[in-house]
Amino acid sequence: MKKLIVVVMLYCSTSPAWATDAKLENIQIDTSVPAIERGVDTLMNYCHSCHSLKYIKYRDLATFGIDKKKIEAWRGDQPLDAAMISQLPDDTALQMYGKVPPDLSLLTKAREGGTNYVYSYLIGYYITQEGMTSNHVFPETRMPDALGISGATEPAQRDELQGKAHDIVSFLAWAADPHEEERHRLGYYVIGYLVILTLLLYIVKNQIWSRLK
Repeated sequence: MKKLIVVVMLYCSTSPAWATDAKLENIQIDTSVPAIERGVDTLMNYCHSCHSLKYIKYRDLATFGIDKKKIEAWRGDQPLDAAMISQLPDDTALQMYGKVPPDLSLLTKAREGGTNYVYSYLIGYYITQEGMTSNHVFPETRMPDALGISGATEPAQRDELQGKAHDIVSFLAWAADPHEEERHRLGYYVIGYLVILTLLLYIVKNQIWSRLK
């Protein structure tokens, strides 16, 4: 319930500013452990210095199956139950960008377009005729071109950066609901239990009514 309220507040307060007429890429995220591990690895290298994931703990990564050595390197002397808070203090962020970079925990649910929007934004940077960096999806952005895709001139280089963006978005989609697979597995058990219980009750009902007849 708390997360739902946060999503609604984020959407209401930010969707007009992030609205765009640009055509969004349509992607299929990969929720496998290797893809999520690549995504969090890339995010920690390119994004975590400014952006937090306050609803994700390092323990969540370990539970999902991310390499423990990588987690140890990322968290340093912080406990496993610590949230993934950025290394950039809020006052410094305000001086650098004029606002605090948004938390990424619920980003794919807070933005209209979800994963398609975030992916399109990450690969949407380009160099204008004036030599300035802009973004097709959100021209007003103050976030630098973290992946450096605006300077990618070779197709192979651009494909590599698009792959990194895809991995980041796959991780962010998982981070927005890290217990989804666990809920699905539990749901199967619950459905199975209800089916068996219904059959048992049906048998008992038939036995009771057969005696009454």
